Amino acid sequence: MTPLPREVLLFTLEGQRYALPSADVRELVRAALLTPLPRAPDVVEGLLNLRGELLPVLDLRRRFRLPPRPLSPSDHFIVAQAGARRVVLRVDRTEEMLAIQPGTLDETPRTLPGVGYVAGAVKLPDGLVLVHDLRTFLSEAEALALDSALSGAREGV
Repeated sequence: MTPLPREVLLFTLEGQRYALPSADVRELVRAALLTPLPRAPDVVEGLLNLRGELLPVLDLRRRFRLPPRPLSPSDHFIVAQAGARRVVLRVDRTEEMLAIQPGTLDETPRTLPGVGYVAGAVKLPDGLVLVHDLRTFLSEAEALALDSALSGAREGV
């Protein structure tokens, strides 16, 4: 059982707010040009070279069935830990770190059919915000395809 987050990073995508457990967040960086990654799963937008480390950028828009949008200089990148893998998430904007008060995290959404990648929902004064679980973001097949594509990219570097 994953421990409940005590603090979350709020971010927006297409005007909708989402959250990640702060324990998964490593750093925030400005949007930068991405390198295409051939043979990567559709959910991978490309690679970011972050201080010499090639990190896959996951396409949250595609995963959440939102309309695609080209990379913009105003986008924010969240470098995060998804289990054993470091990944980058492209979001419209990061908002704030928010301490979760006891009793404000509702774990019910994780048990609803069709709601994947969710650890729970935080009840805020202006509504619910889904807290995403990056450990479940990639399917096993996507993770294997990504590993294969990354090994090919590293051999070509």
